[in-house]
Amino acid sequence: MTMRSHAMLTRDVDAVMIPYGGTTRIPAGATVTITQALGGSYTVITPTGYMARIEERDAAALGEDFVAQAQAARAAEAASASEKTPLDQAWDQLRTCYDPEIPVNIVDLGLVYSCEITPLPDGGSKACVRFTLTAPGCGMGDYLKRDVEAKLARIQGISEVDAQVVFEPMWDQSRMSEAARLQLGLM
Repeated sequence: MTMRSHAMLTRDVDAVMIPYGGTTRIPAGATVTITQALGGSYTVITPTGYMARIEERDAAALGEDFVAQAQAARAAEAASASEKTPLDQAWDQLRTCYDPEIPVNIVDLGLVYSCEITPLPDGGSKACVRFTLTAPGCGMGDYLKRDVEAKLARIQGISEVDAQVVFEPMWDQSRMSEAARLQLGLM
């Protein structure tokens, strides 16, 4: 959900500065402006005017409404997963990974170049994902990679995840889905 609301933090929160990727601590009592709540993470504007990403594990610091949203999303995810193949579930999980500056998931942005599920000799499966960034120097690459890895590891039967950020071919807007271009006003 894209939104613009305010929340006073109930405790100190470690956040990632967007777009450069460094970390900062936002103190308890600070009022943040939430600009995006998608895929379990929250993009906020700090009291000093910086943009930062707060992870799902810190949703409680934003307030009970955000905890309820995260729990509802997880319940819906679990309900739909039982009827799908691991590959379909992997693509569904990738659609819950968002660029923190753009309210479109990484699949519709055209950042995901491949997603494969292969059986492992000792049982279980390995998920391999190759994706890129909208800009090669973006400091959020490691955070998106961890997001992809964590979400694919949730899938039953996936025991190993290999997510790699690649820069060939370079991303451009032509890789975006029609829905993404429409959502961003590019059509």
